[in-house]
Amino acid sequence: MTQTTHPASGTSGAGTEEPQPPRRRARVHRAWFVAAVTFGTIIGAAAFRSLPGLLFDPLHDEFGWSRGTIGVAVSLNLALYGLTAPFAAALMDRFGIRRVVAFALVVIAVGSVLTVWMTAPWQLWLCWGLLVGLGSGSMALAFAATVTNRWFTERRGLVSGILTAASASGQLIFLPILSWTVQSHGWRPAAVTVGLAALAVVPFVWLLLRDHPADLGVRPYGATEFVPKPPPVPGAARRTLAVLFSAVRTGPFWLLAGTFAICGASTNGLIQTHFVPAAHDHGMPVTTAASLLAVIGVFDVAGTIASGWFTDRFEPRRLLAVYYALRGVSLLFLPMLLAPGVHPPMVFFIVFYGLDWVATVPPTLALCREHYGEDSAIVFGWVLASHQVGAALVAYLGGVARDVFGSYDVVWYASGALCAAAALMALVIRRRPPVLAGALA
Repeated sequence: MTQTTHPASGTSGAGTEEPQPPRRRARVHRAWFVAAVTFGTIIGAAAFRSLPGLLFDPLHDEFGWSRGTIGVAVSLNLALYGLTAPFAAALMDRFGIRRVVAFALVVIAVGSVLTVWMTAPWQLWLCWGLLVGLGSGSMALAFAATVTNRWFTERRGLVSGILTAASASGQLIFLPILSWTVQSHGWRPAAVTVGLAALAVVPFVWLLLRDHPADLGVRPYGATEFVPKPPPVPGAARRTLAVLFSAVRTGPFWLLAGTFAICGASTNGLIQTHFVPAAHDHGMPVTTAASLLAVIGVFDVAGTIASGWFTDRFEPRRLLAVYYALRGVSLLFLPMLLAPGVHPPMVFFIVFYGLDWVATVPPTLALCREHYGEDSAIVFGWVLASHQVGAALVAYLGGVARDVFGSYDVVWYASGALCAAAALMALVIRRRPPVLAGALA
């Protein structure tokens, strides 16, 4: 007589319980490993973004160049960092993430090391402005956006926050090391250190990074279906420009680009470039000021990851308005806080500015995805270009203002007013119905 099994009870007719198969432990999705490699790559390659603010005084003392002249190189670097990003996103679709990032790191290393032999301003503009600007632009936030879009369909806000934190914090965490090197051994060993740091990251990118989940036979994190790897997209430059021409006909693009330009002006262009020389003007040692910027980098990790978490749960445009408004208020108080030593109000400013440093990136990315769908990484690249153009203008104009007025006070106040304008612009961005989210893809 055959025993029967009752599915509902899980027991046989004889009253004995069938053994249950052992439960398999959930494996960590490979997307998290790719995100970890990307995070480490961005952190390790961040040294090249840390040095410009430390070069003003040494180059001025050695060559007699004005701060405006040195600022041209920094401005060119920042502008190319942004203008290269949208093309880099398209090149990653054409040639793959690994090849583009590895090549960019080599270009950065060459440009940084060549500055050791420079004797004229145009050589600084060529090496640090052009080569390092082009290379760093290919390692810009479009890299993080491409990885996030390909490997994740859930937790995108959180992942973009983590990768953004790696970019900004890595730049600032390197500052104490590089400032000590500049003070103790001169700016040339610091430039060589930057080049070696970029080269050291190349093997990790080539061996550990993967271009698409389909390369490993897995689905993107949170996806319910397998996503085949798309074929290489030819005509990277043509596609990048086509996406731009489509996006510029929409209102949200100009609002996002405008707010992000102000974001760049008040972070990379202002604080990262001019905080150290401004603090030094008030008697603060360069190493102390650089250490304060490193503290900004530490708190930026918490602030940007938290912003990614908030972006998954709250309306992005309202988050942007709050971030910009608070940043503007803090800048208005900064001229009163600069002093020879570090005091509690300055520590509060540093901690707050760190939390708000690039907290704007996750909601900006979310709005790009909401309005531009499949092309969001390239659109974000163009928005990032505006970020760096804003940074470049303030990096240059800040140096000119210091030469003309003898202080940075007017720059702090003007940047605070710009942040207030950005808060209003963010609130004007209209929400896009979900059904239309991919219409511009």
